Amino acid sequence: MSHPPSLARRLQRLFLAGLLTLLPIWLTWVVVKFVFVLLGDASKPWVAPLSRRIAAWFPDSMGWVNALWVQNFIALVATVAAILGAGWLTRRVVGQRMLGWFERLIARIPLASTIYSSARKLLDILQTKPGTTQRVVLIDFPHPQMKSVGLVTRVMREIGSGRELAAVYVPTTPNPTSGYLEIVPVEMLTPTDWTVDEAMAFIISGGASAPDTIPFSPPGQRPSP
Repeated sequence: MSHPPSLARRLQRLFLAGLLTLLPIWLTWVVVKFVFVLLGDASKPWVAPLSRRIAAWFPDSMGWVNALWVQNFIALVATVAAILGAGWLTRRVVGQRMLGWFERLIARIPLASTIYSSARKLLDILQTKPGTTQRVVLIDFPHPQMKSVGLVTRVMREIGSGRELAAVYVPTTPNPTSGYLEIVPVEMLTPTDWTVDEAMAFIISGGASAPDTIPFSPPGQRPSP
């Protein structure tokens, strides 16, 4: 005859069930809040003084503009509008000329040119469909019997032997903007047919968003079924 679970055990189960339910919601809120606050802060330096002036000019009818939540909302809308405007301009000839002028200006600043060019190359790679050099792979990291998802950003050759070596960026979970850079022989890579979006979903979700099957060994080392 089985005994009913104790009160402590029932509370533990309820706590775990509630935690597993609320944790994804909390993580989503943290990420969304971070993005929105980051976007809003970009326009706050000019939105806040402008709001105060408008409230001072029209204290009876426009005093509410000076409220903090109104300033945050206006700053967010202004930043999103600026991003949309930049996207629209880059599709026009005048926007491409302005971008070229800006890149030439940045190229003359030593530290800024390095940061900008590196970030530009990484973003271009993340937007590239899987191919021969820019693709999602698995590498032996941090142990030969463990695999990590990586993005091949460049293929080089070893001095002397001419062996192909891949520069692989390994994002971390749940924040893929930080990670490790590994140099791996190309023959040790395990290729996948994942897109960058699928790889990012896998990393951010901690593996919960994953296909039913996945390669684990390089093609020449796979065991026979």
